[in-house]
Amino acid sequence: MKNKNNLLKKYLLINLATITISFFVLGITLTMFMSAYWEEEKRDLLTKNALNFTYMVQRNSGISNGRLYIDNNFMEGILNVFSTNIDADIFIVNEEGEIVLSSISNSNLLVKKKIPERILKQALNDRYAGTSTFDGFYDHECYGVGVPLTAESNGKILKIGAVFTISDAKQMTRFRTDSTKIFSVSASIALIISFFASSWIYYKMTKPLKEMSEAARQFGGGNFNKRVPVMTNDEIGQLAISFNSMADSLEISENARRNFIANISHELKTPMTTISGFIDGVLDGTIAREDRNYYLNIVSNEIKRLSRLIVSMLELSRVEGMEYKFNKKNFEIKKVLVNIISNFKIQIEEKNINLCGLNDIGNLFIYSDKDAIYQIIYNLVENAVKFTNKGGSIYFRIESDLNRINFCIGNTGDGIDSSQINLIFDKFYKIDKSRSKDKKGMGLGLYIVKTIVRLHGGDILARSEKGKYCEFSFWLPQKT
Repeated sequence: MKNKNNLLKKYLLINLATITISFFVLGITLTMFMSAYWEEEKRDLLTKNALNFTYMVQRNSGISNGRLYIDNNFMEGILNVFSTNIDADIFIVNEEGEIVLSSISNSNLLVKKKIPERILKQALNDRYAGTSTFDGFYDHECYGVGVPLTAESNGKILKIGAVFTISDAKQMTRFRTDSTKIFSVSASIALIISFFASSWIYYKMTKPLKEMSEAARQFGGGNFNKRVPVMTNDEIGQLAISFNSMADSLEISENARRNFIANISHELKTPMTTISGFIDGVLDGTIAREDRNYYLNIVSNEIKRLSRLIVSMLELSRVEGMEYKFNKKNFEIKKVLVNIISNFKIQIEEKNINLCGLNDIGNLFIYSDKDAIYQIIYNLVENAVKFTNKGGSIYFRIESDLNRINFCIGNTGDGIDSSQINLIFDKFYKIDKSRSKDKKGMGLGLYIVKTIVRLHGGDILARSEKGKYCEFSFWLPQKT
């Protein structure tokens, strides 16, 4: 549980930290941008009105005795209108910085009657724009714009003073504060929504993972029935599909392992019981002396059966462990087939089996591992001989083209039921469950055949009709 909580905390912390940092950066950037925009708009407004008012002053002012002269009675009304419209202080100064006319009635600026020299110089040269207390004229920062006031005298343009428009910088502070509050509230709401959304997403994402973890624990306990519901088609859904596919494979493997152990136990138990019983009977005198050879012959056959089982198991281990190393070469397939059939000459004659199709097989050559192909055909011929009815037939067909060579070995007889046709290539599977007809078989021959064929890059299938025939067809890639 601790690990789950830690994972949840890590996910939420990383997610919320990312969102918080993003909001923080966005907030700073937005505030700086909006402040710069507000400041630019304010400066443009103050400059525009300062220039307009300067134009009005120039039309109603002049120079008297070398000093600026203004019609105060006329200009005061215009001054107050401009000041009210832009919510700013407006005043006119002469070239020495002395205030000639102002919209403010009670200020340190009016008491001192003069603005700072450095500000005046900038205004007279071209234009002043900046934030200042005007050297203590205001008790707080103000944003001001100053433009030169000119007049014509004797054909010359003289700078006779300046017009200043000044706005309280607290408006900027209030703007920033209000913007920050609005953004903070919005960000907090977004963080809360993100927290619950992240928690829900985390739950939805980790639910199938938790189910997989629980299923894996059950697998460890030997229960392979657990499956994970597939609810989505995203990566988690694909993972669930893959997990269920793995579970199916594990279940099949576990069932195969159990069946393998059960079959091996059965195959070993029967001959061992027979061997032990007859040997004990010989040793303790239960079996008469004249019958000992008979029963010892049975013991010998059972030992041979165990030997065949061991050989089959070793062969099974080799093909399943991919230890088969093919030594490919060209050889004539008909000679291999004839050689194999000769091994079953006695059984074929005893059952009066008719062999068909051998004469139709030409001198076909195949490029493959001769021993592996020998084992494939041997196992199929052995099965055909074993299950062909007396007086029945075994038929062979081998054909080739540019890409592959096709084999077909079939026989008449009882055939295989359609419900069992897909099971005959499984390990230890026997059609005769009582093992009364196939006492020598281990149920591994067809499995080994299928494995070797597929290791060669080919495939095999079986066809049958109950009470009539059974046929095995396989193909192998041909050297091009």
